[in-house]
Amino acid sequence: MNTTPSVVVITGASQGIGAALVAGYRRLGYAVVANSRTIAPGDDPMVLTVPGDIAQPGFGAELVDAALARFGRVDTVVNNAGIFVAKPFTEYTDDDYDAVTGVNVRGFFELTRAAVAAMTTGHVVTISTSLVDQADKKVPSVLASLTKGGLNAATKSLAIEYAERGIRFNAVALGTIDTPMHDPSTHDALAALQPVGRLGTLDDVVDAVLYLENAGFVTGEILHVDGGQNAGH
Repeated sequence: MNTTPSVVVITGASQGIGAALVAGYRRLGYAVVANSRTIAPGDDPMVLTVPGDIAQPGFGAELVDAALARFGRVDTVVNNAGIFVAKPFTEYTDDDYDAVTGVNVRGFFELTRAAVAAMTTGHVVTISTSLVDQADKKVPSVLASLTKGGLNAATKSLAIEYAERGIRFNAVALGTIDTPMHDPSTHDALAALQPVGRLGTLDDVVDAVLYLENAGFVTGEILHVDGGQNAGH
């Protein structure tokens, strides 16, 4: 009997949503390959930490190779790493463009391509934003919509392409989540962006991702976890 646990690769895993996802998948019994630029080794032998920049050409394949070398398989990828830069369109710089597209698009493309090539069946979950569906004049952020909108479309396209192979693709489109990136002094203003009047929690995100992990009949789904933000204001 094959007793090798299922293996998930999670990017942006050193803090916030990513760290919560590592803990959530470990509760499910998964081995975890956890990546961020500065992630440090931990004490859990079933969590392999791999520091590195997912935006760098070739690193996605290196991350999958590390997973295969340590655990022998890849079952799930959570494309969690992302960069969000909010500013008026004409104030974006070429460096902003390179940074956001590098992590959000190249990181997704290279890691997902390498992982799918190594999978027999499996699941890819990508963290997106509800600003793709419901722009907000208080949050000018076209690079988020440009990149994450593309990832939503890619999620649906890949779900169809790989449906018969048993590889599922889904996305979780977030509203504003209470993470270390948000200064507590901004919480009230950020909460007001969600119709329910509060920030999302890390548990809200983990619950959504793990629902999709266990929902074998769900693929091509863009699941909104945003307090109603995508429905309007």
